[in-house]
Amino acid sequence: MDAVGMFPLGSPLFPHTPLALRIFEPRYLTMMGRLLDAEEAVFGVVLIERGHEAGGGDQRSSFGTLARIVRIEVGGDDLHVLALGGERVTVERWLDDDPHPIADVTPIPALEWDDALEPMRREAERVVRRVATLASTLGESRWDPNGEVSDDPLESCWQLAAMAPLGAYDQFRLLQATTTGGLLRSVIDLCLDEEPVLIARATDARDDD
Repeated sequence: MDAVGMFPLGSPLFPHTPLALRIFEPRYLTMMGRLLDAEEAVFGVVLIERGHEAGGGDQRSSFGTLARIVRIEVGGDDLHVLALGGERVTVERWLDDDPHPIADVTPIPALEWDDALEPMRREAERVVRRVATLASTLGESRWDPNGEVSDDPLESCWQLAAMAPLGAYDQFRLLQATTTGGLLRSVIDLCLDEEPVLIARATDARDDD
C-alpha cells in the first residue's frame, strides 16, 4: 500500500478495537478531509517511540495498524473521529509529510485461531478482567473491565490485549505477536506481573486515606 496517511500516537492500536480521536491540528484535518474523498477511508496508526503527538519532531515506530473510519462528527474547529483497528502493517518507507505523515506500508498476515487455544483464551479473559478491575479502582483503566468482547475468538484476543492495563511499551510488544498462543501467553504473563504492583498501589492509597 503506497502513500498511506499516518497518525502517530502515544499508544498502539490493536486490531478489532475502537479508536476515538479529537482532531484539531491543521495537518490532520487535511488528512481526514482527503480520506472522506477517498474510495476507502483508511489511515495508519503507529506508536510514537520518542517525542510528542502534536507539532511534529517525533520518532515513529515502523510497526502499526490500519484504522478504518466508522464515523466523523464535525465540531466548531475540530473533528471527532471513531475508527476501528484492522490489519497490522509494517512501514516500508516514510515519505515527506504532505502536510501530515505519509508512508508506504505492507500488511502483515493475520494471526490464526486454533480451537485448542480456547482454555488459554478463557484464562486470559479472567486475568485481564481481574487486573483491569483493580486498575479501574486507581483510575488507570482505559477500558471498562466488564465490557463485552467479540464472539469471534481471534477478535476477542486482540480486544483483551487492549483491555489489559499495561503501558505503551508492553502494549507494543503484544501488537507484534506472531502467533495467537504467544499473544495470549504474553497477555497473561504481563498482567500477572502488573497485578502485585497495582495491589501495592491500591493498598498505599487506602492507607493514605
